[in-house]
Order: sequence, then structure tokens, then C-alpha cells
Amino acid sequence: MLTFAAEILSIIMSNRTFTMIKPDATGKAYTGAILDQILKAGFSIKAMKWTRLTKEQAGLFYDIHRERPFYGELVEFMCSGPIVAAILEKDNAVADFRKLIGATNPAQAEEGTIRKLFAASLGENAVHGSDSDENAAVEGSFFFSGLERF
Repeated sequence: MLTFAAEILSIIMSNRTFTMIKPDATGKAYTGAILDQILKAGFSIKAMKWTRLTKEQAGLFYDIHRERPFYGELVEFMCSGPIVAAILEKDNAVADFRKLIGATNPAQAEEGTIRKLFAASLGENAVHGSDSDENAAVEGSFFFSGLERF
């Protein structure tokens, strides 16, 4: 049986996700248009910051991919320019945001999705979106302290 605190945490986690607007999109001045798409889809922003990752920070964030052949290129790309990190809230946040951003490869993304509209390629795909409630919590905590969340 879940405790009251665990039930509340479960509800909060399922209603929040994490995103990053990546350097390719910030460099092409798509940040405002992407945020507009997010807000129009019914998400509210609970934390947001404009920052630039160091190579070490990008490496830590994407450590799950360390053994994959694209890891080094991904780390270099993610520290090549500024990013916008954000925690978003909406019912069914993770799944709804994944649908909003579209397939990782923009050529396979559905019309109207963020990646179809703003991504250039598989490597430069405009946005990151958490793939689970657990990863959303971990990724959000990577960028934001409890004092920075609303």
C-alpha cells in the first residue's frame, strides 16, 4: 500500500516532464516558436533556464549513451551553443510531450510536431524530451534545485 507522500509523488511525477531546446534550435532563433507550441499544447512551465552546458555536464547528462557510437558527437553538439532547459506540467506529461515533439528523426516525425517543424536531422533534432516519469524526475533535478521549481 502506498503512503500518502508516495501517492502525491506519483501524481506529481506523472504530470511533469523535462525538456531541453537544443543548440541547433536556439542557434536558429526557434526558442520562442518552440515555447509557443509547448504552451499552446496545454503545458505550463514550472522551471526554465537559458544556459550553456560544459563538455563535462553534457557528458554526465547523456551518460546513459556513453557506450553508443554517437556519444562523443552528441556531447560535442550539446555544448556547442546555449540550451533552454525546462520542467513542464500537464496531465500525462511525458507521453503527451513525446507526441508533441515527434519522432527523433524529423523525417519520420508526424506533420505539426516540433521536430517536423524545427529539426534539421537525426543529430540536430531541436528538442529533448524525457522518455519516462523516472527520467523526467532525474533530468529535471540535473538542472533545477527545489527552490527553482514552481
